[in-house]
Order: sequence, then structure tokens, then C-alpha cells
Amino acid sequence: MVKNYKHFYFLFSVILLLFGCSDDAENISEEKVIETEPTVNRDLSEIKEDGKLTVITIYNSTSYFLYRGKPMGFEYELVKKLAEHLELELDIKVAKNIDELFDMLNSGEGDLIAYGLSITEPRKDIIAFTDYHYLTHQVLVQRRPKNWRKLPLYKIKKQLISDPIELIGETVHVRKNSSYNARLKNLMQEIGGYINIEPVSGDKTTDEIIKMVVDGKIEYTVADYNIAAINQTYNPILDIDTEISFSQRVAWAVRKNSPEFLEAVNKWIKTIKKKDFYYIVYNKYFKNKKSYRRRIKSELYSKNQGKISVYDPIIKKNATRLNWDWRLLSSQIYQESRFQPSDSSWAGANGLMQIMPATAKDLGVNDITNPSENLKAGTIYLKQMREKFSKVKDSIQKIKFTLAAYNCGLGHVRDAQRLTKAAGENPYRWDDNVEDYMLKLSSREFFSRPEVKYGFVRGREPFLYVKEIFLRYNHYKKLIPLANSTE
Repeated sequence: MVKNYKHFYFLFSVILLLFGCSDDAENISEEKVIETEPTVNRDLSEIKEDGKLTVITIYNSTSYFLYRGKPMGFEYELVKKLAEHLELELDIKVAKNIDELFDMLNSGEGDLIAYGLSITEPRKDIIAFTDYHYLTHQVLVQRRPKNWRKLPLYKIKKQLISDPIELIGETVHVRKNSSYNARLKNLMQEIGGYINIEPVSGDKTTDEIIKMVVDGKIEYTVADYNIAAINQTYNPILDIDTEISFSQRVAWAVRKNSPEFLEAVNKWIKTIKKKDFYYIVYNKYFKNKKSYRRRIKSELYSKNQGKISVYDPIIKKNATRLNWDWRLLSSQIYQESRFQPSDSSWAGANGLMQIMPATAKDLGVNDITNPSENLKAGTIYLKQMREKFSKVKDSIQKIKFTLAAYNCGLGHVRDAQRLTKAAGENPYRWDDNVEDYMLKLSSREFFSRPEVKYGFVRGREPFLYVKEIFLRYNHYKKLIPLANSTE
């Protein structure tokens, strides 16, 4: 009985302390049972056998988000490089909050947590931390007086808390299960005085709580310095000079039973941290003030209005012509023009969907620089291409054939199909079949064969075209609702 009691107390303590972290999490259930041990055996060899690096992160303003239709984020850019280094396809999975991060990892839904986790002793019982990425510390976030620009510095400082001991008797708003809450409790012990810690709803991000300080809804909160600093660039009325913690190491995590994978990730971290790329990416998300301000203010920052582009309404309208998910069509348009209607290619293609003038004329479209007309022409042409693949029964495979034909022409796709059939493989399946022979069509050994009627083609272009559209589409599906505010 005593042994069981101690076991229960240990688990309860781990769960209670686990979420004392510097992570921008959503609401965390105090009653949720956390998987404290891995329930799968997957290490580097199993991951490589699958050919996929599955990464778990959280959708927020620095780790992973969309901006102008492009997946971005500190963690996202780094794990893309890691996947390339390991020669694996990258798959991103989004957790709702911190407890889900750990559950998804230990249950095998993902193999790496790529998110800024503070290294703590209780967490080491549940996960294996990678080498740390950077150091941070916690600061008090408070508001300067309204007329602070006209005041001398000493008068500004006089109205602010400049030493943690001055927090005695004050009210500080933080999420209940955050490291900020835990730090404030420890601080009370250190300074020998009471601080009124007022809990904020767990579904509020650190950025949103800081905005409450800016708006005067609350007086004080606590944040990691790098997060507070980037918010201060957008809200200069904030003061973040009062430190309330020592330095903390921020790292990623893998399962405790994946030592080979941990070693591979750590080796890569050591290498990448010696390169300029690593620090350029860090500065991009935590130091670049202009970029941050521009992104946060934009309606095309996905956390603001859930938009992909300013053309969402007409993309949705034209997607119905194909009965496609509008986010898939959006991904193709990004691939073609990055949503720039004035774009033109070396071959003379124009507009959002890069329509050739001759094609537009055949379709009865007069002005291909007009986004609505261009989209109409592009989707009509896609529909015509799709009808050429009536023997392809799988709907996703049919879309891939259609996209490939849109990119390089129907004739070259037919050549790849004939080569696939001649090799005894499935000519009606793009994945791992026709796409392989499309790649071979750039080689004389294959484009000179009797099955080939249209000769040489840069097969890597349609191969990557299809692959990149679907990879981006997967990001869109994770971060943009099928029905959003543009409707």
C-alpha cells in the first residue's frame, strides 16, 4: 500500500511539475494522465526504414505558422534542414498543448518534439532532451507610463518595478501551469513576501497575455526574454528589463528509448550551430524587428484571420469547378506564382496560374493578368487535363497526374506512363511508379526508347512540382480551416 501511494505521489508530482515550462501552450487539463514511458520501440533505423521524419510542434508565432501562403517558423526551418540531412521526408504534426506533445511522442505519433522546451529535471523522467538550442531567462513584463517618451529615464524607472522584491503585494497574471507560475512561487520563498499570482485562461498564448499588459487590462505578467523582446519591438510601451530568473536551456526532445536517433540529432545540432544559417534563422524570428512587425500586422499571417492569400474567395469559387479542396488549388497557385498576378515566366506564361497566351485564347480568356480571368482559365485547363486520365481511378492519384500534365504537358506524362507499363509497373499510379519514369525522361537512355514520342523533358520539374504542391497542401490543411472567415 505504501509503495503504491509513493508511486501515485511520484506521478502526480511529475505531472504537476512537468508543465512548469517556458512554452507557449494552450489549456492543460490537470486531470489528464500523461504517458511517462514510451509505448513504442522506434529508433533511428525504424525511422529511416519508414523514410519519414515525423515532427511534433505547436502552432504559434515563432515555431510554426503560415505567412503569405508559406510555412515558416524557427523550429520549422530547422527541422526541414534536419530532414534533408537525414535524407527523410518531413511530416509535421501539430499538438494542441504541451501535455499532448509528450503523449504524441511517447505513443509514437511523432519521433521528435521540435518546440522550445525548458530543460527541467522532472521532464527528464519522461523524455530525452537534445543538446540545447539557446539560452533564455524570464523577465517581468510591465507597461511604461503613457507619456514615457517625454520623461527622463530616471522618472520612468521610478514608476516601474526594477527589482523582484518590489513585487511583494502586487498582482501578476500568468497561466496556472506555466513555468512563470512556478517561478513566481519560488520567488516568493526567495524574497520572503507574498505575490498575488492571478491565473489566466490556459488557452491564452504568451503573446496574448503580453497584449493584455499593453492594453492596460493587467499590470504585470512574466515571459521568456526572447518572446518578450520581440513583442516589445511591436509595442515599445513595454518594459522588460527586470529579470526574475537565471538562464534556462531550451531544447527539443525524443523518446528515452531512441538513443541512436538522439545521437544523430545532437550530432546535427552541433554541426548546424557552427553555420551562419542557424543564427540567421534565429535572428529572423527573435531579432528581426521589421519582419516581425510586418508579419504580425498582416491579414496574411495565418494566426490573424486564417487566410492563405488575398485571393481566397475567388480561389474557392474556382475550386468548385474541379470539386477540389480550395487549399489544394491555393498550393498550386503558390507554386506557380507565389500569389503574384504580375508574374510572367521566361516562356511567356502569365498570372496567378501562369497561363500561356495561346492557351488563354483557346479557352476564350482575353486578359490573363486579371486574377479572376486567370483562375478561370487555369481551372478550366486543369479540368480538361483531368479528363485525359479517366483510367486512373484513385482520386488523389488522378490529381497528381493532372498537376504533372499541367506542368510539363500531357505528352510527356503519356511517355512516362508507357515507360512504366513497359517495365511491368502500374501506369495508372503516379506515386513510386510513373513519377519514377518521369525522372528518367531526362536521360537519353530512356527518352530515346521507342515508347517515347515526345522526347526529352526535365523530369525533375514535374516530379518536384507535384511533390511540393502536396507537401504545402498538408501544411495548409493543418493550419487553415476548410471554411474560414473569407466565406
